[in-house]
Amino acid sequence: MAINTTISEVPIRERRLKALTGYSGSVKDLAARTSPGCSITNRERSFSQTSSCSSGCAQTLLSGILDAAVVNHAPVGCLGDSLYQNIAHHYGQFHRGWAYSNVNMVSTNMGESDTVFGGADRLRDGIREAYRRFSPKAIFVTTSCASGIIGDDVQGIIDELKGEIPIPVVPVHCEGFRTKVWATGFDAAFHAILGSIVKPPQRKNPERINIINFRGSARVYITELFGRIGLKPVFVVPFATVAELEGMSEAAATLTICGTLGSYLGTALEEKYGVPYVKSSPPHGSVGMDSWLTGLGRAVGKELEIEQLIRTEKQAVQGELAQIRARLSGITAVLGMGPGFSLSYLRVLDELGIKVLYGASWHYDQQYDHGAQPAITTEMALRDEDIPFSIGEQQNYEIANLLNELKPDLYFSRHPGSSVWAAKQGIVTVPVMDEYTAFGYHGLVNFGWRIVDALANRRFVTNLSRRVRLPYQDWWFEQNPYHFLAEEEAA
Repeated sequence: MAINTTISEVPIRERRLKALTGYSGSVKDLAARTSPGCSITNRERSFSQTSSCSSGCAQTLLSGILDAAVVNHAPVGCLGDSLYQNIAHHYGQFHRGWAYSNVNMVSTNMGESDTVFGGADRLRDGIREAYRRFSPKAIFVTTSCASGIIGDDVQGIIDELKGEIPIPVVPVHCEGFRTKVWATGFDAAFHAILGSIVKPPQRKNPERINIINFRGSARVYITELFGRIGLKPVFVVPFATVAELEGMSEAAATLTICGTLGSYLGTALEEKYGVPYVKSSPPHGSVGMDSWLTGLGRAVGKELEIEQLIRTEKQAVQGELAQIRARLSGITAVLGMGPGFSLSYLRVLDELGIKVLYGASWHYDQQYDHGAQPAITTEMALRDEDIPFSIGEQQNYEIANLLNELKPDLYFSRHPGSSVWAAKQGIVTVPVMDEYTAFGYHGLVNFGWRIVDALANRRFVTNLSRRVRLPYQDWWFEQNPYHFLAEEEAA
């Protein structure tokens, strides 16, 4: 499938990747029914408790570009996500030893009169203020439900200011009402970068490797690791400069920490500029890291060097890994994460000796932009053990029901909004907020010891569960967790 970077809006994942937000079954069933040539219909919910917004995903990436600015054309409440984005920005600065600074973001602060008469003047003022205040190398204008519904001509207003603002000013169409799959916001950000920032290669750089990630906490380790075989990683998009983004087309290959995150950008760079996109499993745990590094070796012609690197790194952790597995034997878990992590962490927990009772994904792409099923899905389907699995856009009431029924020792989540409810049910909770948690061989060991520590004292969650009253009545816990999920359509 060819990616068209010249159109104004990226196609949403429901149409482009046949993304699902409603499913209940198992890993093997999901893999079989979404394999090449197959497709299943999304099951809608008659009741939905929580979700998120694609604009937050777009702004998470764009606000992290070091010398760019974001203008959110919306009511000021739509910039509420900036609080999290600023904290995440500080997190990345901490790992780099940099002084703290805030993200370069402004809101046009649309009010009632703007939704009636149009917000063009506010958008002009917002772009001018962002340029005056931050002196950026590029400005990204993110849209909202309000600006989208009233039909503000964002591109037209940007065109008016071309003679006044001498830098790229780029529209990012990420209105929340367009999609239930908030990861579409990642695609919207990358679409804007590909269409207006990335330049054709002046020359190819055989050492440069694009790594698509969020905050890059493992930057030092990866730089040292790749340096052993003559490669230099460049981490995008957060914490990159506009100039570094312009040069992505010159790289020798592109890797991603998460297939959900990197699918659009990696595939587009391969199709448009011939930069090989490594379509491996995510690099979580030993097996995932094997796949990630082996794919890189094939892409850049360093298979032998990579084989030696893998051997050296794996041998260094075998003793500790055996100790951890012994400590975690017999422990049970449930996990709920985004699709790029959920299936991968089923395998990670298996490597640590933990029995997974159930897995949940916040959405699921039946295929990635390169046209194939996610590699991790194919791999997990080949395992002997099948694991119950569901898809729901962060529906906490379903997770609470599952946890009440299964009563696992542990709950793992990528989102704190889900983690807190498990803790209130007396279940030890391990949030996986950093994308480099369980990264590779050493990350797997560090993650294992973190779990051992979490299980060492359950007093907090035990006391919390005794003192907190959940918002769910007994009636709900007597139902099937997917009581509100529509029946599957007949074939």
